[in-house]
Amino acid sequence: MGTVVLGEKLTIEKFMEIAVFHGEVEFSQEYRERVEKSRGIIEACVEKEKAVYGTTTGFGALVSQFITKDEAELLQKNIILTHSVSVGEPLAEEEVRAVMLMVLQSLGRGVSGVRMEVLERYRDFLNKNLIPHVPGEGSVGYLCVEAHIAAVLIGEGKAWYQGELLSAEEALKKAGMEPLTLSYKEGLALINGTTSPTALAALAVYRLTQAAETADVVAAMSLEGLKGQLRAFDSHVTACRPQTELEETAEKLKSYLMDSEVVKKWEGSHLQDPLSLRCIPQLHGAAKRILKDAWEVVSCEINSCGDNPVVYGSEDEPDIYSNGNPDASYVGMEMDAACIAAANLAKMSERRNARFLDENLSGLPSFLVKNPGLNSGLMIPQYAQAGLLNTMRMLAVPATADSVSTSAGQEDYVTMGYNACKKAVETADKLEYILAIEALSAYQAQFFIEEDLKRGKGTSAVYQEMKKNIPAMEKDMYIYPWIQWIKEWIHKGGMLDTAKKAID
Repeated sequence: MGTVVLGEKLTIEKFMEIAVFHGEVEFSQEYRERVEKSRGIIEACVEKEKAVYGTTTGFGALVSQFITKDEAELLQKNIILTHSVSVGEPLAEEEVRAVMLMVLQSLGRGVSGVRMEVLERYRDFLNKNLIPHVPGEGSVGYLCVEAHIAAVLIGEGKAWYQGELLSAEEALKKAGMEPLTLSYKEGLALINGTTSPTALAALAVYRLTQAAETADVVAAMSLEGLKGQLRAFDSHVTACRPQTELEETAEKLKSYLMDSEVVKKWEGSHLQDPLSLRCIPQLHGAAKRILKDAWEVVSCEINSCGDNPVVYGSEDEPDIYSNGNPDASYVGMEMDAACIAAANLAKMSERRNARFLDENLSGLPSFLVKNPGLNSGLMIPQYAQAGLLNTMRMLAVPATADSVSTSAGQEDYVTMGYNACKKAVETADKLEYILAIEALSAYQAQFFIEEDLKRGKGTSAVYQEMKKNIPAMEKDMYIYPWIQWIKEWIHKGGMLDTAKKAID
């Protein structure tokens, strides 16, 4: 990956280049200028002892407590130390990178009053892949997760560097850096806003959108293996209900199955398919619409600033606005909806897979293996699907419907947007596994269908790639590695790319 320059609008794809694929980060001149301008305004406010939340006042319910100029810098250290209280298992590397990137995006809007030096240090963390140890549980939408990252900046906590978990001071030293002393407002700015929910939402919506498109490929494989009737996807049908995503899904399915002699052979063999085959465009389309809305919201949020307060005006006439922009309702509600959409994709995938395994429904050998009885074949992967689906249904319960008052009633409502976004990342992982298991059954079914019959353009390309890596199951074998291989292939976009290239 090359260098991504921050300062202009950042797309989700570019966001992924940095967070996931380790693209280098640099700042535009405009980025630097607006940050430096806002810093001058904050310094002027401190000199004039102007009341600025979290800068010359305390935090939360302590907003009425005035902080002198001499104490203003200590205040910023204190907020990092006392707010680093998220607990549990640490966030993954790409999740921490995404949060740091979102901090750069948010504070780089030039309304937060931080020094350029602070943002350059986060940039260095990303470019040198110094990853703070960030416990991932216990956030209501901001503060705690971000504080663990900022703690490393000042030499507290722990961080990974070159694959080793070290004390923050040692990690900084090995990376050629020293702890930084925070100045006015910087501690607050580093932990405030919607940076962690938005970062996780960006990762989730990218993966869920890719998984939803891959679900079309897997569904086409199942249609081919289960004698699916393509008349249900005819333009006469879709024109009756012209939802864009429904129509596009139907066309994709037909494209992946173009020239399939297997489909042609079974054309008209029965009047209509079960709903898990017949309703693919309707359900997949509805899920994609939800994800499309989420993509739009996240695209806006990764180019936004959720800080409080925000700084405008000039050094002579500072204009400071206390506000509610740290509220994570936008990304939180969208990710709750995305979890529901993903659970629906998963429930249909599991039902299609179950049809493969029942000889009375598929016309294929029980559990897709020769000599069933002695061999269990693909019986138990469907159990794994069922367990995964159960978890996805739990994750689909909206987090943002909840609220618990914090900070002695000053923050009397919270979004719980962080939890909504965090569970969306987990949901994406489970959806990839469920699709992988269905794809394994569709692949194994091919060995019981006439070899001389031509497969569809898209499905054939997928089968050929799988054949290079997965053996046919002649008898019971260790299945886990093949599920894992397909899952990783889906996760990296390989299955979708293979199918798309075949029909382009």
